[in-house]
Amino acid sequence: MPINIYEDKTFKSIAKLSDDNWELPDQIDALEKWLFSIGKNLPKGKYVADVGFDIRKDASGGGAVINSKMIKMLAEIGMEIYLSEYPEAD
Repeated sequence: MPINIYEDKTFKSIAKLSDDNWELPDQIDALEKWLFSIGKNLPKGKYVADVGFDIRKDASGGGAVINSKMIKMLAEIGMEIYLSEYPEAD
């Protein structure tokens, strides 16, 4: 799974998002939706959202934005984002 969300110390799985979509802009969008629907209910702790992505061959700038609302929510629940690049994930 491209996005693996888990507890930091125990590695207990919390969620897996994005099925087989390895494009970073789509994944950040999925993470944002999950954070504000389900993730916001996590008790304060230490969590990781490991986002595995593939470089877009047709990319020409721009892309995913982790906005200030997301950053605030991540801080409130104690979640860090790891960005893990994978070549040619298809």
